[in-house]
Amino acid sequence: MIDRTDVQAAAARISDRVRTTALITVDDLLPGAAVWLKLEQSQHTGSFKARGAFNRILATAERGGVPDSGVVAASGGNAGLAVAYAAAQLGIPAEVYVPENAPAVKVAKLRQFGAKVVQVGQRYLDAYEAASQRVAASGALFCHAYDQPEIVAGQGTLGWEIRQQSGDEVDTILVAVGGGGLMAGIAAATEGRAKVVGVEPKAAPTLHEALTAGEPVDVEVSGVAADSLGASRIGEIAFAVAARAGVRSVLVSDDEITQARRELWQRYRLIVEHGTAAAVAALITGAYRPADGERIAIVLCGANTDPSDLG
Repeated sequence: MIDRTDVQAAAARISDRVRTTALITVDDLLPGAAVWLKLEQSQHTGSFKARGAFNRILATAERGGVPDSGVVAASGGNAGLAVAYAAAQLGIPAEVYVPENAPAVKVAKLRQFGAKVVQVGQRYLDAYEAASQRVAASGALFCHAYDQPEIVAGQGTLGWEIRQQSGDEVDTILVAVGGGGLMAGIAAATEGRAKVVGVEPKAAPTLHEALTAGEPVDVEVSGVAADSLGASRIGEIAFAVAARAGVRSVLVSDDEITQARRELWQRYRLIVEHGTAAAVAALITGAYRPADGERIAIVLCGANTDPSDLG
């Protein structure tokens, strides 16, 4: 479990390592509504994940140092890129375990950051298990994609920035949910100040099903956003924070996500991943309906995507 003090400590720790991304106002996304867009897709490595990776590694260094064997991560996407980048910036060896079918462009980028890439199995779970075995054998520091306190607190610095940049004027924050680390971090940072709404694809409803069941449960994952919102189970930390802070979930379809992604490009020339666009889809389709005068921030959390289909 984490709270606002953990997020504040993370913000101080990583302030000179991550970008303060822009918070812009838009007046035409939902006519008559006050809406901000948090442009986190411009963060290092193209997603919010760098925040958690830096916090995990730097907090470990404060406690006595990162092992000589470095850091290990399992990820076919943004989390692996963030860990590889943070490790490179801090001069620490990194190994990233990915499925054999991971996109070649992401594997190449991992190697560009200097990480050793190990491809194993056909699923994220295969890579995760191999990474866990490597950590047990080598003593390396494991950086989970979303379910470690320091990872979640680091991601929460994004919510802390929104509070500072808006003068605490935001009432509601819409954010896409996969494993839930970003949602939980933001909820911890803004608890008592703003409510958080998690937006999920109907094809990957990890938070929705957990809230219904009263505990994290496994779900089937598919759809256009599976590459970035592909966790099959909400994290334990994420569920605990969501339950404590009253986070709710709304669901959107693949078609709605695809259209929202196009809208961001056509209106504002912003390129984002399908998973990121889910948060926008909730507002423009009415899956989330704001009250009169409600002030809303939408997190654009990642941009590691192929833009060729945006036209």
